[in-house]
Amino acid sequence: MQDLPASRIARLGLAHSPEGRKIFGPLSVEDNLLLGAWRRLPRFFGFHSRAARDLDRVYELFPRLKERKRQHAGTLSGGEQQMLAIGRALMAQPKVMLLDEPSMGLAPVIVQEVFRTIQRLKQQGMTMLLVEQFAKTALAVADYAYVMERGRIAIEGPPIELRKNERVLAAYLG
Repeated sequence: MQDLPASRIARLGLAHSPEGRKIFGPLSVEDNLLLGAWRRLPRFFGFHSRAARDLDRVYELFPRLKERKRQHAGTLSGGEQQMLAIGRALMAQPKVMLLDEPSMGLAPVIVQEVFRTIQRLKQQGMTMLLVEQFAKTALAVADYAYVMERGRIAIEGPPIELRKNERVLAAYLG
């Protein structure tokens, strides 16, 4: 997939919620969400009506976004921006969603909220690849985990095994 353009990768079913959120600040919350669906919806007629169900799904997951749908995305709090980045990825109706450091820069209470949503998406059948610095939090939602050191996989296995691994305990869970 590395030689494919991003638009082709998205059409194949991969969506990305990037590290640092990368939302479009001058656009409204809803316009940011609609950008996530852009590749799969008709270009002219019916765009908004076809996106309505997906918007409702995102607003159900993140009610704060619905309250702020007309607000400029750049004025949202860090946690709300993270919700928006995840919501934008969901709008693509991906087969697989990549979540890159969803807790970065967030208050602990917001991290818990974001991870409750990740758990909920998992229960709904969403396949996710999660890159996360907080090992305990990541292991709580993972089915399988990889621990990387200097860009290489150092340890891998089911979370229950990694939680017992002395190297993982000392370096990441201590």
